[in-house]
Amino acid sequence: MTNAGKVRGDEVMQLYIRDEVSSITRPIKELRGFRRITLDPGQSMTVEFTLGFDQLSFLDRDMHQVVEPGTFKIMVGGSSVDLMETTLTTN
Repeated sequence: MTNAGKVRGDEVMQLYIRDEVSSITRPIKELRGFRRITLDPGQSMTVEFTLGFDQLSFLDRDMHQVVEPGTFKIMVGGSSVDLMETTLTTN
């Protein structure tokens, strides 16, 4: 992320996931992390998120916290409509 403006600015980077196929219906986008950053004019920063069990899991029909094998869409950006995407496959 780079501040291309002339004044100091704040941005909230947001991490969303989408489980492509699951045993129950899940939201299209689930907010699973966010980080507020402040950048001076011309300053750049790399924002990193760690994906683990807590970010990928959900409660199944038996109310067990699980991560099912499959493909997740990972989306990161400054808003829920302006996102970069990649995929992650779990076993």
